[in-house]
Amino acid sequence: MEGQKIKCVGIIMDGNRRWARAHNKPTFEGHNEGYKRLQDVVRWTREAGIAHLVVYAFSTENWQRSEEEVGYLMKLFRSILNNEVKKMIEEKVRVCFVGDRARFDNDIQEAMVKMESETAKDFNITLHIAMSYGGRAEILYATNALLAEGATNVTEEEFSKKLWSYPMPDPDILIRTGGDQRLSGFLPWQSVYSELFFVDAWWPEFSEEKFNRILAEFNSRERRMGR
Repeated sequence: MEGQKIKCVGIIMDGNRRWARAHNKPTFEGHNEGYKRLQDVVRWTREAGIAHLVVYAFSTENWQRSEEEVGYLMKLFRSILNNEVKKMIEEKVRVCFVGDRARFDNDIQEAMVKMESETAKDFNITLHIAMSYGGRAEILYATNALLAEGATNVTEEEFSKKLWSYPMPDPDILIRTGGDQRLSGFLPWQSVYSELFFVDAWWPEFSEEKFNRILAEFNSRERRMGR
């Protein structure tokens, strides 16, 4: 397997709530299991020699979920941000956050900055976490930033530099678990030439075997990139 051909993998981690319902567990247990699976996937990605992993953790639309679920997710985010920095440093995982972080409470924003800073010193994989992210919102943000600068005749490169994800490489592979076959606003600008893989398994059930099978299939495909 020629994992070195792949620079970045993107994942829409879908199915936590359905997994919880199917196992007669509360929704928060599904999100807990989802975080455990993310830790596994970071390890598998590193072992495959891939330098970047970007995951869809919380969309701009997710703010509209029930107050109870959003409250639990904020509690989970706080726990990860405050308690996982040391582990990320030890495992040489750099963390970058992608999205409209201004919508989060100040303590979460500050913890994001701290995690980004402290994990950036020595790393062998970068985990980009899309939080309060929406593809249309990102494109509007970049457009308004350029308009505010009075920019004209903007190039693709100049536009890309204003995106929340910059300087993350475009994903070579984009995986969605949970059975749905749509991207739900995940990285619309960056994924124009991504190879798409849709997996029926819910995110907590996504396996290393499925992950490696996707990498193998990617390496068997011919990418024409529009040519």
